[in-house]
Amino acid sequence: MASASGLFAAALVTMALMLAGTSHAARLLADDTAAPPAAAIPAVPKPPVPTVPAVALPPMPAVPTIPVATTVPPMPAMPTVPAVTVPQMPAIPAATLPPMPAVPAVPAAAAAATLPPIPAVPKVVLPPMPAVPKVTLPPVPAGVPKVTLPPMPAVVPGVPMPFLAPPPSA
Repeated sequence: MASASGLFAAALVTMALMLAGTSHAARLLADDTAAPPAAAIPAVPKPPVPTVPAVALPPMPAVPTIPVATTVPPMPAMPTVPAVTVPQMPAIPAATLPPMPAVPAVPAAAAAATLPPIPAVPKVVLPPMPAVPKVTLPPVPAGVPKVTLPPMPAVVPGVPMPFLAPPPSA
């Protein structure tokens, strides 16, 4: 756990350093300030390249060869399935169904029968709607008394609360 917190602290310090040098104020100040021309930077001399002494490495060991005699045996032949003759399916005898019974015909007298006429609905005249009486309410008094309630307690005893409620506004 200590390494994770150390890494987090290092990341925070790195971000703070990066943000400190490239803020908008630093850029604006660098753009607005007339700096004197920079002097020529002298060339940095190249460091000498050290010579590495030649080291003799031991020879690589030879890779052993696999003898040719070690081969995979051939796959055995698959057994053959013997031929089986299935007996012939017996013939199904043809079945004859009885004839369909005839549907009785509707007699002509019943087809020509007429239904009795639908009786006429008598017309009903409703009496006129009675007039709605006009109701007048008394005027609301101008001086409605102001009622102030006591402040609500922030914590109700015996009731668990996940967080403390803020005090009621006045």
